[in-house]
Amino acid sequence: MDSEDHENLLRKGVTHILSVHNHAKPVLEDMTYLCISASDSSSQNLLQHFKECIQFIHECRLGGGGCLVHCLAGVSRSTTILVAYLMTVTELGWESCLAATKAARSYVSPNFGFQQQLQEYESTLLQEYRAWIRRDYGRNPFQDQEELQHLLGQQQLGSRDCSWLRSPAPTFPPPCHA
Repeated sequence: MDSEDHENLLRKGVTHILSVHNHAKPVLEDMTYLCISASDSSSQNLLQHFKECIQFIHECRLGGGGCLVHCLAGVSRSTTILVAYLMTVTELGWESCLAATKAARSYVSPNFGFQQQLQEYESTLLQEYRAWIRRDYGRNPFQDQEELQHLLGQQQLGSRDCSWLRSPAPTFPPPCHA
């Protein structure tokens, strides 16, 4: 998904854009942005931005919006942020969250340094961040755990149901109201 294609973003329900790349800056006037300056380098520290990014995505979704998380290629930086978010709002670890993301978008591949940061996050801050999300925002109203389990099940069956993550960059859909 092109982060500057205003009409397509609106059609997809995107209200917020989390840009994570070297020259991240707001481009569209009526979108809410979080811009993180970060290179696609194994030595780049993304872990320091996880809490801010998780909060941005979660508040967007709770408010009924859709959040596009993008870098330049949609392979490493945005995927790392997405996986950290999914870890926080589910009970799954980084490998399962990454596998579910790969089931939807086969070409995602955080660089080795970012994978190490996801491992570090899982072993150090994850429980604290999960408690923070629950304390500050209450019970997760979304079916994230079930969606990821479904993607993992589809991956094991060798098929691809990527209905909620299909796009060139991870997009969180607005909540479904049944």
